[in-house]
Amino acid sequence: MTIQQNDVKAQLAQIVLPELGQDLVSSNWVKSIEVDANQVKVRLVAGFPCSKAATDICQGIEQQLQTALSAESVSVELDWQVHSHSHKAGVNALPEVKNIIAIASGKGGVGKSTTTVNMALALAAEGASVGILDADIYGPSQPIMLGREGERPETLDQKRILPVENYGIQSMSIGYLIEPEQAMVWRGPMASGALQQLLNDTQWKGLDYLLVDLPPGTGDIQLTLAQKVPLTAAVIVTTPQDIALADAVKGIAMFEKVSVPVLGVVENMGVHVCSNCGHAEHIFGAGGGEALAQEKNMVFLGSLPLAKSIRDHADKGEPTVIAEPDGAIADSYRQIARKMAARLSQQSKDFGQSFPTISISND
Repeated sequence: MTIQQNDVKAQLAQIVLPELGQDLVSSNWVKSIEVDANQVKVRLVAGFPCSKAATDICQGIEQQLQTALSAESVSVELDWQVHSHSHKAGVNALPEVKNIIAIASGKGGVGKSTTTVNMALALAAEGASVGILDADIYGPSQPIMLGREGERPETLDQKRILPVENYGIQSMSIGYLIEPEQAMVWRGPMASGALQQLLNDTQWKGLDYLLVDLPPGTGDIQLTLAQKVPLTAAVIVTTPQDIALADAVKGIAMFEKVSVPVLGVVENMGVHVCSNCGHAEHIFGAGGGEALAQEKNMVFLGSLPLAKSIRDHADKGEPTVIAEPDGAIADSYRQIARKMAARLSQQSKDFGQSFPTISISND
C-alpha cells in the first residue's frame, strides 16, 4: 500500500512531545512532507532552541512513523527559529531583544539566581542567543556566578554600555559598576531608576531571550519591571517548603495583576541525595512545586535537587551547566529551559518587530 501525505500528517498529529504538551501539527511544526513510494521525508521547524535535543527528537519521530506507516525509510529534518512574542501593551519593545522573561520568587534563598544563570546557559547550549539582566540592585550575584566579578563594562559614548560576556552569555548588573564591598543604600525609586537605566542603556546584541533575575518580593523593582519593561512572560522559582510556596503565590498574583503570563513553576531543592550512602530525603518537603502548579493551573517545568555541587559551581563562577555539562543536573536544567521556551513559543507572536520601517520623502 502506497503511503499518502495525509497518512503521514495524521501520524504526526498523534505525536506529542513532552516539552510542548500538544501534537506536532497543532504546534505548527510541520513545514513539508514528501512521499516517494514508501519513502517519507518530513521537515519540521520548532519555535524554540533545541540543537542538543534535535537528534533524539528526530530519531523518536522517525521510529514512530516507520512503525505506524510500515515505511521503507523515514527521514525527519528539524530546524528551529525563535520569534518575538507579544508583551504588555503600551510599552515599546527593546531593540535587539526578542523576548524578556522575568525569573521571580516571592521569597529569598530559594536559588532563583542560580536557576536563572543555569537556565540561560542551557538555552545558549541549545543554540539560542541569551542575556541576563541582574535586577537585584541591593544584592547582585550574577557577576560572581558568571565568573566576571570585578569586571567593568565598556561604554560607547559615556551613556551606552556594552554587556559583559562570558560562556556565550551577555549580562549586565549593577555589580559591574560598583566595588564588590559597596552597599547600595538607596530608596526604592532610586533602585527602580537604576534598573531601567541598566536595561535601556545596555547595547544588547541580537538576543532571543533576556532573562531578568529579579530580587525576592513584590516591591518597587518588580512593579517597575512589570509596568515599564516589555515583559513577555515570567517563571516562578520556589522550594517545596510551605513558607516559600505561600510567597510564590503572591508572586504569581502580582504577575496576574499586571497581565504578564506565567510560563510555569520551577521547584528548586526538591530532594537531597546523600553523597555517602545514596539515601534520598526531601528536606524542604515533597512535591510542593508541582502541587502549586496544579493549584494555579500552570505548567510544572521541573524539579532540581538540593546538591552541594550546584552551590560550589556557582560560587566558583562556573555554573553546573558549564562545569558538568554531561551530568544529570545539567540535563535537568536543559529540560526545564526547553520546556519554558516551548511554552513561550505557543504564545501569540509580536509581528510588529518584523515589519519594515517606511520612510516618505519629497524626492
